[in-house]
Amino acid sequence: MRLPHPLLQPVRKLHDHIRTAVVAACEQASLESLSTIAEESEGDTIYAVDRVSEAVLIDFFRREVASRFPIVLIAEGLPGGQVVLPEGAAAETAVWRIIVDPIDGTRGLMYQKRSGWILTAVAPNRGPQTSLQDIELAVQTEIPLVKQHLSDAVWAVRGQGVAAVRYNRLTQTETALPLQPSRATTIAHGFAMISRFFPGARAELAAIDEEIVLGALGPVQPGKAHCFEDQYICSGGQLYELMSGRDRFVADLRPYMEPLLAQQNLALGICCHPYDICTELIARELGVIITDGAGQPLNCPLDAHTDVGWVGYANGHIQQQIQPLLQKALRHRRLLPPE
Repeated sequence: MRLPHPLLQPVRKLHDHIRTAVVAACEQASLESLSTIAEESEGDTIYAVDRVSEAVLIDFFRREVASRFPIVLIAEGLPGGQVVLPEGAAAETAVWRIIVDPIDGTRGLMYQKRSGWILTAVAPNRGPQTSLQDIELAVQTEIPLVKQHLSDAVWAVRGQGVAAVRYNRLTQTETALPLQPSRATTIAHGFAMISRFFPGARAELAAIDEEIVLGALGPVQPGKAHCFEDQYICSGGQLYELMSGRDRFVADLRPYMEPLLAQQNLALGICCHPYDICTELIARELGVIITDGAGQPLNCPLDAHTDVGWVGYANGHIQQQIQPLLQKALRHRRLLPPE
C-alpha cells in the first residue's frame, strides 16, 4: 500500500481555506471593489480579489508546513517570486519547492462569470533547476461563483493516479467524482480551441486555429458547425476541461507569437506562467497528453516569470489528428525550427 504524500492533506486544507475566504469576499464585496487594481507586477496585474487569497497563503505555510521542515514557496507577488520559510532558513536546506497560484482565473471570477481555481504543486528541492517534470504532488480546487453551491477538487501523486471530489458548500459534504478525458477520436462535434484571450496576436492565433480545423475536418458545410471553442481565461480551468472530457484539444501558443509581434514592434503581453500550468501532472496521470509546441513533454523552471506555451490533447487519437497540422502551421510562420 502506498502512503499518501505528506503534503497532500495540508495543501487540501489550504485550498479549503482559500475557497471559503474568496467566496465570502465575493458575497460581501461589490464587483467594483473586487476588480480594483491592487498592483501591477512584472508578469501580471494583481486585483483586489487576489489579495484575499494571498493573505491566507503565507501565514498558512508558515504555520502548517514550514514549522516541520523548510520550504521554498513560489508564487506571484512574492519578492523575487519566492520566499524561504521559515524565515532565516537557506534555500538549499529546503525539503520542498512549492509553487502556488492562489487564484487562477481571477478575471472571470471577480466579474462572477466563471469559476476560478486554486493551483498548488510540490517538487523535491533540486535548487533553481527544479522543473515542472520534478513535480510529484499536484492539487487544484475550484472556487465557485456565488450562485454556485458545488465545486470540484482534484489531485494526483505521481505514479499513483488521480482522486477527485465534488464539494457541496450548502451541506459542507464531499462526494467522490469520477473523471474521464474524452475518448473521441476526432475533434468533430467537440470543443477544441487555441487560447486568444487578450489583444495582441489574436488575428494570427485565429488564423492558425482555422488552418488546423479545416485541415482536420475539411471545408465547413452550410448550416453546420465542425467543432466548437470555449475561451476559458484560466489555464487550470482549461486543464480541468481536458481532464473531465469536455474539451478535446487546447493550445496556449502565446509565447510562440513573440517573433511575429517583434516584427511589428509590438509587445507580447501576458502569457501563461509556471504557476498557471503547475497542476498538469493531474491531467497526465489521467492520460491527457501535455506537450510543448514542438510535441515534446512540457517542461519549465518552477518560477514566477517564465512564459510557457503548452498543448493538451485528450488522447493519442486527437494528438495524431491535430499535432501535425499544428506544427505545420507554426513552421510555416517560422515559429518552430524546420524538421
